[in-house]
Amino acid sequence: MANALKQAAAEKELGNAAYKKKELETALQHYAKAVELDPANIVYRNNRAAVYFEQGSYDKCIEECEQAVEVGREHRADFKLIAKSLARLGNAYCKKDEFSKALVYYNKSLSEHRDPDVVKKSQEVEKVLKEKERLAYIDPEKSLEEKNLGNDFFKKGDYPTALKHYTEAIKRNPEDALLYSNRAACYTKLLEFSMALRDCDECIRLKPTFIKGYLRKGASLVAMKDFSRASDVYQKALELDSNCQEAMEGYKSCLKQESSDPEAVRRRAMTDPEVQQILADPAMQLILQQMQKDPRALREHLQNPEISKKIEKLLEVGLIAVR
Repeated sequence: MANALKQAAAEKELGNAAYKKKELETALQHYAKAVELDPANIVYRNNRAAVYFEQGSYDKCIEECEQAVEVGREHRADFKLIAKSLARLGNAYCKKDEFSKALVYYNKSLSEHRDPDVVKKSQEVEKVLKEKERLAYIDPEKSLEEKNLGNDFFKKGDYPTALKHYTEAIKRNPEDALLYSNRAACYTKLLEFSMALRDCDECIRLKPTFIKGYLRKGASLVAMKDFSRASDVYQKALELDSNCQEAMEGYKSCLKQESSDPEAVRRRAMTDPEVQQILADPAMQLILQQMQKDPRALREHLQNPEISKKIEKLLEVGLIAVR
């Protein structure tokens, strides 16, 4: 008996050497002899399953792994070895695009031993299954039905119900930009401005030329008192349609609000690269300090054309004012 076990171990080593050289048929022969000499050792079956997997013989790999698990449990093999067999079952089912079965075996493997690589594979398969489920749910016709129901409830002022239907419409057709715009309008009515903003961004991403996406985003930002960003959004809307009255009024209103908020003026000005460059200039920093202490110093500095131009820029954006 001891001699048979030694011979089995020797055959395994020969099999491993052949496997490393990619001599897969030779490796199979050695592993088969090892299994014959020591049928209770799960390692040899795991190794043979690895060869089948490498050959692309996934059904044979699955059969071998199942036998390995059965033998391993019968002879109380190390739980890590059983986990290895179960994980390879998951790998084989992945190759066959049978992801539900793969997930079952990955989870079984993890119940035996929590291997980080198997955890990662399990998570990846879960993502694949969720994406398949999401794609299978897509149905533009049903999406349109849900959108129309959403419109009806929106007109009635039943915004929570409208929201449910718009959400279902998006699930059925997630690439329709207008659906996000409609749901954003619902969120706005429900005072959920951050959610409205998120939907507006998705609407704009899907259809950058759809002006209503910008208008609703601007309105959401105004409601959140973020006038600086709102004015930028209205500007983009005006780039799409310079005659859009709603965008023009929104833009003017934001500028008016900003002008009454010194901090908002400063934040907006600091987004201008030219302003950043001026304020980073040590000479200009010194000049601005002098002007703070003595406003009359402005007249002297304005005589220098280069400095005058920089001061005019700071006056233009509202960062400094002449008293």
